[in-house]
Amino acid sequence: HAAIRRDSILENVVIPPEGTCDYMDGSRTENTRGSYPTWHIPNHEPTGKAGHAKNVIFLACDAFGVLPPVSKLTTKQSLYHLVSGYTAKVAGTEQGVTEPMATFSTCFGGAFMPLPPRKYAELFQKKIEEHGTTVYLVNTGWSGGAYGVGKRMDIVATRAIVNGILTGEILESEWTSPDRFFQLSSPKTLPGVDSKVLDPSLAWEDKAAYEATCEKLSKMYSTNFGKYQSDPFMADLADHGPGGKALQ
Repeated sequence: HAAIRRDSILENVVIPPEGTCDYMDGSRTENTRGSYPTWHIPNHEPTGKAGHAKNVIFLACDAFGVLPPVSKLTTKQSLYHLVSGYTAKVAGTEQGVTEPMATFSTCFGGAFMPLPPRKYAELFQKKIEEHGTTVYLVNTGWSGGAYGVGKRMDIVATRAIVNGILTGEILESEWTSPDRFFQLSSPKTLPGVDSKVLDPSLAWEDKAAYEATCEKLSKMYSTNFGKYQSDPFMADLADHGPGGKALQ
């Protein structure tokens, strides 16, 4: 936050006549953005270069509230979720969106991906295997219920998850077996995160509604990925995603 000062660019932020930014004013939109020069960060790397990533985090805003807050993915799961690009459009991101809407966007940015999805999947697989990278799916969406019933994932918990990934502490956790809906494994415990939140099935009070919602989202994943089934490489990935049996 300290990097947001003169020479920064703010979008959709209200500035009253006295000139002080009012970050609490959501009258224009709930979705605001800011960008700033790298020199606003005291410990920035001036070359703009770094080594290859040992951890990759996919962010998904799950409006259905059934994905775990964090899952460690196998290589083929990583490729499946890269191609799927599941998240939710939230209020303020697009005109007319007033509540979260599930969406699938190839590589989490379909409009900017000119090549066939398989090309990106194969390249990602090569990089994962070459550099020993671990991939995680982090849900920043809802917990304990879908939008309107549950609540938004606590940002403090999300920070604890990301910190656990970066320090490697998360790898010391005991992991669940892949669930029957999404084939995802999640840590049973993690410092700074309520264990009840880590397991979505425990966070929901209405267990029947939880299972019905899992079925609904799982079918949405499968329907979206169905357009790639004519390609044997992609069809194999589908068995590692929701509704598949590879990890059961």
